Amino acid sequence: MGKVYDQVCMFKAKYPGTITWWRLRKHSKVVEEHLASDEEPLYSFAGQKTPDVFDFFSTAVLTVTNKRLLIGQDHIITGYTLISITPDMFNDLTAYSGLLFGRVTIDTVKERVFFSDLDKKSLPEIENAITSNMMEQKQKYAARTNDIE
Repeated sequence: MGKVYDQVCMFKAKYPGTITWWRLRKHSKVVEEHLASDEEPLYSFAGQKTPDVFDFFSTAVLTVTNKRLLIGQDHIITGYTLISITPDMFNDLTAYSGLLFGRVTIDTVKERVFFSDLDKKSLPEIENAITSNMMEQKQKYAARTNDIE
């Protein structure tokens, strides 16, 4: 299958406490279809795309690429949803560890994106993968902008 799906499977094997339901292959395919030709998936994981820890039916896949964050969610009947977060839209990330599960909140200029029901042990890895990549991309963007001026 695709690289995104393979990364999600590795994440699930490493952090089995994360709650995700079937259709991971379909969620991953949404992301893979929207990758640009020069875009490389660096890190992928799955979780519930909702702030509600009791909602177990909102599984989505988040992929960190060398250019942006992509969040793919295939719907059973009516198509799919894809969210693209570019480095200039990324503000910050909050990781929260609760009694049983963890949650990650990605704050952008326009909205907040929540991933919940994550294995608490996965939070440092997720935070590091997203934050370090977004900061690196922001620095590259700033350098390109300074070169143009």
